Amino acid sequence: MSEEKTITIEVDGQSLETKLGALLIDVTDAAGINIPRFCYHNKLSIAASCRMCLVEVAKVPKPIPACATQVMDGMVVQTRSPMALAAQKSTMEFLLINHPLDCPVCDQGGECELQDVAVGYGSDATRFVEGKRVVPENNVGPLIATDMTRCIHCTRCVRFGDEVAGMREIGATGRGEHMTIGTFVARNVDSELSGNVIDLCPVGALTSKPFQYRARAWELTRHTGVAPHDSVGSNIQIHTRRNEVMRVHPDSNDSINEIWISDRDRFSYEGIKSEDRLAQPLIKKNGEWTAASWEDALEAAASGLKEIATADAEQVGTLISPTATLEEIALAQKITEGLGSPNIDYRLRQEDFRGNSTAVPWLGQSIASLEHVNAALLIGSNIRKDQPLLAHRVRKAALNGAKIQFINPLQLDLHFDAAQMVSDPAGMVHNLAAIAEAAGGSHHLTEQIEVGEEHKAIAAELKDSESAVILLGNIAQSHPDYTILYGLASVIAKATDSSVGVIPVAANSVGAAVLGAIPDHGLNAHTMLESPRKGYLLLGVEPGRDTNNPALACAALKNAECVVAVTAYRSPCLEETANVMLPMSAFSETSGSFVNAEGTWQSFAGTTTPAGESRPGWKILRVLGNLFDIQGFDYNSSEELLGELKESHAGGLKITSLGAAKGKIRSVVTGLIRVGETPIYASDALVRRAVSLQKTKDARDATVARVNLSVASNAGLSDGDKVAVVQGEGRAEMILKVDAHIPDGCVWVPAGVPGSESLGDQFGELSLEKV
Repeated sequence: MSEEKTITIEVDGQSLETKLGALLIDVTDAAGINIPRFCYHNKLSIAASCRMCLVEVAKVPKPIPACATQVMDGMVVQTRSPMALAAQKSTMEFLLINHPLDCPVCDQGGECELQDVAVGYGSDATRFVEGKRVVPENNVGPLIATDMTRCIHCTRCVRFGDEVAGMREIGATGRGEHMTIGTFVARNVDSELSGNVIDLCPVGALTSKPFQYRARAWELTRHTGVAPHDSVGSNIQIHTRRNEVMRVHPDSNDSINEIWISDRDRFSYEGIKSEDRLAQPLIKKNGEWTAASWEDALEAAASGLKEIATADAEQVGTLISPTATLEEIALAQKITEGLGSPNIDYRLRQEDFRGNSTAVPWLGQSIASLEHVNAALLIGSNIRKDQPLLAHRVRKAALNGAKIQFINPLQLDLHFDAAQMVSDPAGMVHNLAAIAEAAGGSHHLTEQIEVGEEHKAIAAELKDSESAVILLGNIAQSHPDYTILYGLASVIAKATDSSVGVIPVAANSVGAAVLGAIPDHGLNAHTMLESPRKGYLLLGVEPGRDTNNPALACAALKNAECVVAVTAYRSPCLEETANVMLPMSAFSETSGSFVNAEGTWQSFAGTTTPAGESRPGWKILRVLGNLFDIQGFDYNSSEELLGELKESHAGGLKITSLGAAKGKIRSVVTGLIRVGETPIYASDALVRRAVSLQKTKDARDATVARVNLSVASNAGLSDGDKVAVVQGEGRAEMILKVDAHIPDGCVWVPAGVPGSESLGDQFGELSLEKV
């Protein structure tokens, strides 16, 4: 093919070999030849609007932009010739005509592309004596600070919104020097990837609002890290000053997050300094919390659990957050086994455990390969909010012509074309069974399944595609019939020659499963709370916000004899139920490792010292293990422990299926059923305490109950009414929102948000009462 042909060009007297049709600016970058630029970005389309990259090409009478010029065999290019330099310096002069001279107060100072290029191509004096243009301030939300007087109209932010975020929230209006970049009709920028425009902006027009005026670039120390929220495992740079995290930026890794990160990964660091931080060990005495030394607190924790385990080890249960590190999980597992208990689990939001308990919930393929599929069926997934960078990969596949289908209990607001089959939770099972039957598979259900044209079309698209994938998301994993959904997905995958995978819920869901932090013969997370234990070890868990049934969790813990919480934060449920709270280091304060959705192990180091008297979780568990007199807790570093884990799991992921799609459908109810999705900014303890993220539209929208007009009318309710959501003995007051995206018979009530602590299962029967 012609585009694969190797050619030779000459740049500044240097002979370079490259592919025919490559962009000149990419060729020079690869060769280390610098050409100034502002509008060009290798992940965005070509605009060629700034004209800063003008170069001289032999036999071409005028300078041409390197970013929009494809190389040809024998091309001779001069990047520093008198013609090229004159063009570049003239462009710089024009760019500076209206640019304010406010570098001393601009947050971009010290890392500004305009500053850097002006040093080489600018002048020490200006010929422009007229008044400069001033653009009025434009508030675009709590995350991005704007000063559009500094804007040089490179349009990187506009192209990012259109091409990557999938939401053209920022655009250009006007012409010439009157052109302005901003949002339409004075609205906020609400994309879950919006913070990336901060990195893209070459000047100080778009900067981080939480970071505004807090530090200078040259004062910061940069550390590499791994994002601690979703299962992508985005590579990040943590910028610190004086032992404090000042901001978080993306680190490039094309196979995982490319050069982007979600706003959750970027701004959640604010939660590190939360007022809820547990800064010293606490022991509950006579119902009151009192500060204690580490020795006393550890001794109280060890003696309390050991006494219960000695009498009956089955009465001890361990609940682990799926955001805990591999090292922490491994030691918690050793402690549980050492006490003789088989009860350990990290699947806090799961209700249905009828399948194979040792299955590893992983993607089933690489993250990068998602953008190359021809068809995808996503079951119980709000992938755009739950896993923003996986959604970005799926969106790229959709833009390339892939047929994307969803089966969900609510209509999603997507940023790419996809067909959505929306029904109540029981209907999800029926729809999936109908697709399985249409594909020629057997669904094993006792109910009569009606196969429609839509089901046949989905089955045909999966069959006809060279590369098709079926994925189960966060909503599916909290579904009361998750095992049946997974089994039906496996039947469809086999019948259509598709791959099947699970989108892991959290940063280390895969790691916890790989290490075996799941009950082979013991009790799962739900059963441990349904059949309460006398003693619990909690690792990074906030029972009122992190569990599928917070009311059940808080009640079980409240009645236990000893609850030891290794936690970074205080929370109402923990203060009510725990007996000992041991302060654990938060994100950025500890070393550790995660295994992401594709099975890649990634390690990181601590970047700041722990707050107060808190200690890394693995160190706390190491001491506890020694106090329990359990062998194998003599680790001097987390790296030593990681080496042992890698050696024992050298074979990689051992994938097993959840099992066949058999069993009674549990999601059938006679009244209204709750759809308990966990919102993007309520997913874990750190992000729930990130102040700026809690001011966003996504966070504000997560505090209401949603029903469609039919359900509201039948209940005698109207949009904006204050209602009581009643689920079992639990009751939460919320504002009602009439939303056509919610199917009949369903009420969307979020999990993990204030007020949800008193409610039951994320999918369960409920009623609405007007307050």
